[in-house]
Amino acid sequence: MTATRRTADTLLLLLGLVGFWEILHRIAGETAMPAPLPTFAYLLHNLTTARFITNLTTTALELGYALLLAYGIGLAIGLWMGAHRLSGAVGEPILVSIYSLPKITLYPVVLLIFGLGISGKVAFGALHGILPVALLTMGAIRAIPPVYLRAARTLQLSPWQTIGTVLLPAALPEVFTGLRIGFTVTLLGVLLGEMFASKDGLGAMIMNAVQLVQGEEMMTVALVLFAFAALANALLLFIEHRLHRRV
Repeated sequence: MTATRRTADTLLLLLGLVGFWEILHRIAGETAMPAPLPTFAYLLHNLTTARFITNLTTTALELGYALLLAYGIGLAIGLWMGAHRLSGAVGEPILVSIYSLPKITLYPVVLLIFGLGISGKVAFGALHGILPVALLTMGAIRAIPPVYLRAARTLQLSPWQTIGTVLLPAALPEVFTGLRIGFTVTLLGVLLGEMFASKDGLGAMIMNAVQLVQGEEMMTVALVLFAFAALANALLLFIEHRLHRRV
């Protein structure tokens, strides 16, 4: 019954969004906001074209590399600063200050270092994801009861054994929250990189559509990104809730 009601609520929400879209179309006009039905027809027609698939593959590849970097570096920093109190006390204000900066202001520096190719977009995407993963991992490690660490010392566990068998399992629900947020902002960073300094990827497709006043293509790419982000976040949120229930 709960699943049925959740499905019905989701369908009602989607219908409401389409209705709101139609209202915006009537207010803003065809150029600024294409109507829903022509946009869906355009989506079905162009979804399997070589051009769209090539750009989709480019964005997926860049996002995959950026997530690997964001998760790996963010977890390493968070674990270190959470377990080492002095490093955390010194480093946390610095990380928070950097996190508060608009990342787009750092994009010229990223381009100078990594260039205009895939490495620049991957680095810029990872830059968005590293800090939230690191900060939330650090907070999760700090929240672990001290008795866990004392038990690890009593059992004479090595640092790697302590991380793998004590710290990460105890902090996993909160760490996964950081991974979920890191996924969202990393995707945003990759798309921004494509929009401002790239000829490939879905972000570049959006900017090209804006410049050529191709509203249907712009909305088509936006719909694909919205669907992907919504499904990925729903899956990650489901796993996160399951982890919290196990604690």
